[in-house]
Amino acid sequence: MSWQKLDDLSNSLEAFEHALSILGADEATNMPAGGGEKRAEAMSALAAQHHELATAPAIAEWIETAENADLADDQRIGLAEFKRRYVNATCLPSDFVRRQTTATMQSEQLWRTLRPSGDWAQFAPALEKVVALAREEAGLRSDVTGLAPYDALMEQFDPGNRVAELNPVFSALKSFLKEFLPEALAAQNERLAKRPLKDFNGPYSIEKQRALGLSAMQGIGFDFNHGRLDVSHHPFCGGVPTDVRMTTRYRTDEFLTALMGVLHETGHALYEQGLPRENAHWPHNKARGMGAHESQSLFVEMQMARSPEFWQWALPLVHEHMGADAIAGWDVEDVLARVNYVERGLIRVDADEITYPLHVILRFELEQELISGALKVSDIPEAWNAKMTEYLGLETLKDPANGPMQDVHWPAGLFGYFPSYTLGAMMAAQQWAAMEKAIPDVGSQISRGDFEAINGWRRDNIWSQGSRWTTPELLTRATGEPLNPDYFTTHLKKRYLG
Repeated sequence: MSWQKLDDLSNSLEAFEHALSILGADEATNMPAGGGEKRAEAMSALAAQHHELATAPAIAEWIETAENADLADDQRIGLAEFKRRYVNATCLPSDFVRRQTTATMQSEQLWRTLRPSGDWAQFAPALEKVVALAREEAGLRSDVTGLAPYDALMEQFDPGNRVAELNPVFSALKSFLKEFLPEALAAQNERLAKRPLKDFNGPYSIEKQRALGLSAMQGIGFDFNHGRLDVSHHPFCGGVPTDVRMTTRYRTDEFLTALMGVLHETGHALYEQGLPRENAHWPHNKARGMGAHESQSLFVEMQMARSPEFWQWALPLVHEHMGADAIAGWDVEDVLARVNYVERGLIRVDADEITYPLHVILRFELEQELISGALKVSDIPEAWNAKMTEYLGLETLKDPANGPMQDVHWPAGLFGYFPSYTLGAMMAAQQWAAMEKAIPDVGSQISRGDFEAINGWRRDNIWSQGSRWTTPELLTRATGEPLNPDYFTTHLKKRYLG
């Protein structure tokens, strides 16, 4: 029976994915430096076998036969998602994949070497090859899926999102943020004139910071029977739903960066741990995509963990694990002034909640022009500088390292990824508004450390839904309406002008 063959295949694919995920997480956390070469060989061999299994020609026939069989509703939904992934996995010829892999590896390695000096002239030729191949990929995917070229790239990260729907949303958000940022900065300056930022009273031991992070994770619902916290150069959440691997990084001069990183990654982890366990090997029971995943991390980090109610609960945890004198004289308002501090900056990953979307929109707009051919790689620094000047009042023309060379995404050939970051922020705000209607006393629940109802709402509306729906459908079903940027802008006004 074709359905049984697909079920067996899904089990085999999940086994490879499990092994690759755990090996990858271990590589970033515990693997000794000398293990790198053999680890790369092992993971490459497993990835090749996984790809061979996932793209076997016989699968197309199994799918077609199963589509004509008498299936239950859940099976039909699973089959549709399996087919979507199969089509997207098989639409690129092997020769193209080899050429693209070589070009992106060379580009990324060169980027790592040249980024510190910001040598755009030497880097540009390698990026030109990557962009040319990205255009070719977009065309190949478009031919098979029937999607517009850039939509076909976004489909790899957020199924269902389309430029035609996102452009108006991002345009409205951009217009709002350009006007709102000066207002927020003025309001912040007014507050700081009356109540200056408190200084940290470090150093803060890593052991105490870790204890604080573990306590916060446990408090908001992380299941340590199915996950753990480690240290890595860059925080991430990996592993598999039954064995989630989370990381953070620590500084000893302050502790909020590590703690907020832990909370962000815990948002990702709760999503993974909350996915359906029954038939977990089928793709419709896995996480939906990057935007949905980011919405869960930002739901925790931005919507919840930067609120006064959260810190009414969390500040005693700081005193318990870090010591009463760790931030002597600080109260909730002092912590909020730190975690919600706004400033214009060149670097996306360091940006605050207000300016971050402008960094993403800049890249989203340039990506569309690069894929369409309207923008040449040689003209990126000028185009980047023009938008950075317009959106944030900062110049980068003489500083490519902190301009178009700051991210690894383009050197690595990841086009269509950036929109997910800001989509996640908007989705989180919209989910929060819907949840507040369902749980009117959510603020008081948070202030006493009760996260059961909040996690229950997310489990019912997001986590348990896996990949049964496209990203837009998932949001609409959870909140009752399509993506609406007004929820995000209302949230910003309340928090920063409040």
